[in-house]
Amino acid sequence: MNVLVLGAGQLARMMALAGAPLNIVISAYDVNTDTIVHPLTLQKLGTGLANAIAEAQVITAEFEHIPLSILEQCQQSGKFLPGSEAIQAGADRRLEKALLARCGVASARYKVIENEADFKQAVSELGLPLIFKSALAGYDGKGQWRLKDAAKASSVWQKMADFLAEDNKQAIVAEQFIGFNREISLVGVRASSGEINVYPLTENHHVNGVLSVSLARPVDAQLQLQAEQMFAAIANYLNYVGVLAIEFFDVDGTLLVNEIAPRVHNSGHWTQQGADVCQFANHLRAVAGIPLGNTELLRPTLMVNILGEDSVPNAILGIPGLHLHWYGKQKRPGRKMGHINLSASSLAELKARFARLIDLLPPAAFPELEQMLGRVSD
Repeated sequence: MNVLVLGAGQLARMMALAGAPLNIVISAYDVNTDTIVHPLTLQKLGTGLANAIAEAQVITAEFEHIPLSILEQCQQSGKFLPGSEAIQAGADRRLEKALLARCGVASARYKVIENEADFKQAVSELGLPLIFKSALAGYDGKGQWRLKDAAKASSVWQKMADFLAEDNKQAIVAEQFIGFNREISLVGVRASSGEINVYPLTENHHVNGVLSVSLARPVDAQLQLQAEQMFAAIANYLNYVGVLAIEFFDVDGTLLVNEIAPRVHNSGHWTQQGADVCQFANHLRAVAGIPLGNTELLRPTLMVNILGEDSVPNAILGIPGLHLHWYGKQKRPGRKMGHINLSASSLAELKARFARLIDLLPPAAFPELEQMLGRVSD
């Protein structure tokens, strides 16, 4: 089977690696250059979306921020999974918030801001502190502003006003600031039949708004059930097919949705070594109509993102249970260059291996890893 992936980044790359044993051939469509490329070598295979669609049996996506004209053309082909509605909801916080409300899934109270009157109303109705997020194109901590002090409201509004003036399609979503205990995420997969399999909840640690570490371990059954029910509500409403990720705020055992990602997700990379069938293979199984794979946790596993670095000490490869995944990218500050998966048979063993890894990695390139070390055995 030939599957076309919209986007030519690391997620398409990992889908290609997972698809090969299933005899699924992946080609990637670069939406910025209108070229079809090999997802591993990035060798040019052709040009034109129409040609790419014609040669594929199934179309899917590795990211949300895709021009509407491309989404519409793919949707019209009848081959696009999970479909345009899901991808657009993941790309536009206005649509995402409306979707969550229709599904009866809890999230932070919010207001859409398009002008200063909306801004003042949001401050009045929602109260402080507030976090403001761009409706479009905001990710990894970008396109966000915070307001804690009413005295700084004018200066914060001016920054947002300048931002809105640059793009008349933009808006800003104001959200109540949530005092959460931790951020966790759920990666799951839904087949066209409606069958749903989910991986265990994953605890995430961010540095400067970018995911640094994800930890998968046995979790509280009630918390897992709560997350699964919210996943099912969203996935079933969308008639979703493929992998869907949901990021949650854990507020004393009550989950609020932070955002959704209608695709394979960074916080699910641990599944490559910690689960029987990884998220990339399960996404392809779903969109290709192949039976879904087992999503149970095989062993405690964590993932460490490699940001802005094109090398790590070779000594880390001597740590048992460690797997290194490079993306073949050119080095750039803050860029996701690869990730490290680390597994063990027990949490105590994983903690010891993680401590060894932290000692070997340069602290400046991998800040705050120690903050996650104590969570491994909790």
